[in-house]
Amino acid sequence: MQKLSDIGLTGLAVMGENLVLNMASKGFQVTAHARQQSRVDEFLNGRAKGMSIIGTSDLKELVKTLKKPRKVMMMIKAGNPVDQVIEQLIPLLEEGDIIIDGGNSHYPDTIRRTKYVESKGLYYIGTGVSGGEEGALLGPSIMPGGSVKAWEHVKPIFQAIAAKVDDGAVCCDWVGQDGAGHFVKMVHNGIEYGDIQLITEAYHLMRNVLGMSADEMAEVFKDWNKTELDSYLIEITGEILSHKDEDGSPLIDKILDTAGQKGTGKWTAVSSLEDSVPLTLITEAVYARFISAMKDERVVASKTFKQVPITFDGDKKAFIEDIKKALYVSKIVSYAQGYALMKEAAKSNHWDLNYGGIALMWRGGCIIRSVFLGKIKEAFDKNHELNNLLLDPYFKHAVEENAASWRKVIATAVMNGIPTPAMSAALNYFDSYRTEKLPANLLQAQRDFFGAHTYERTDKPRGEFFHTNWTGRGGKTSSTTYNV
Repeated sequence: MQKLSDIGLTGLAVMGENLVLNMASKGFQVTAHARQQSRVDEFLNGRAKGMSIIGTSDLKELVKTLKKPRKVMMMIKAGNPVDQVIEQLIPLLEEGDIIIDGGNSHYPDTIRRTKYVESKGLYYIGTGVSGGEEGALLGPSIMPGGSVKAWEHVKPIFQAIAAKVDDGAVCCDWVGQDGAGHFVKMVHNGIEYGDIQLITEAYHLMRNVLGMSADEMAEVFKDWNKTELDSYLIEITGEILSHKDEDGSPLIDKILDTAGQKGTGKWTAVSSLEDSVPLTLITEAVYARFISAMKDERVVASKTFKQVPITFDGDKKAFIEDIKKALYVSKIVSYAQGYALMKEAAKSNHWDLNYGGIALMWRGGCIIRSVFLGKIKEAFDKNHELNNLLLDPYFKHAVEENAASWRKVIATAVMNGIPTPAMSAALNYFDSYRTEKLPANLLQAQRDFFGAHTYERTDKPRGEFFHTNWTGRGGKTSSTTYNV
């Protein structure tokens, strides 16, 4: 009699295939499924040859090969395909079996699907999986959420295949109910957008203001990776800038400056609007990709408008150090905003998120892994109720110590016509956050003038609202006071 598999996985694209290999390498028997038998055969006779992997192109056969409670993981395109496979699986499964979505699904869909699958007597897990092709094979960061009772059944597999950091900690733990896992993965991806944009702005300043070559910049990033900026993205940036094309020239100079995206950054920005959280840096990073895609228009505009001459005549080495400091403190703001969004979403969705634990899960395997995340874990370990990372003593000191360089870099960029949307958004957020009295009093007066929207007074208790007949032509009736 054939040995039953510990888990089944449907979807043999890059991530799915590598996760299957990862699971098998850790001693689990896996059933791999794809709709085309030729794809299954190619996998079994290729990379999976000789491993504890069964293949099938039939979902019914997939289910028959699994131990109870059966665990079926989907690594397929987000959206309708997920719903379609769920509908195909439900009649094949029994009470207590588990459906897992490991793709980049939108968290409201995961909330809906968890409720639906549970209504059928089954369990559902929506899990973020980060680390790309290499992470899936060697150890990703895994962020599961959904049906709490399912966790004990998938925990041994997930934690065996997840990344481990130097102290032995596993980059996988239970995040929370229904859509919590996919929400945290979405925020991870939003922070990834921010990190990448900040690095490209540093590159742009070195290339255009300082006139540095790709090789010179590569050495800078390699040096930075030995400092507090030590991270996967800084590391690969050094490698990218060092890479030569077939003719020996830097490959980076031949790559078209238009960026793509798969939507998770946009979802993060939209979520921040829905929860009224100022996620300015990540949102600007999303917009930066949009404007990069407007290549033809930008070419026309570059010929239409007079270019700002580069006038930098300062100390090159000192300015590189200023850029490094500006990048670091901007990164702090990015994470502060991302964590603020998670805290607000946890309130509205009744999730009990472990913020230090989330930082721990991101320390290895994932795209934003860095030494920096250890400081975030320490911050929330000291104060689980921390409202904003900027208020933690370590991060407060880092921002205050590097603020002068931050301002110098952005001022230099502005004077030389170099766009720094993410760094500038970070500084504006910080300056707004630390300002006791913003000009919103005038804003509220304007709203009351044209729409009778009322205002609060500094000499009255909070929660009391007033309306002024500004022109003498209005009445005493005011609009209903509410915030969207």
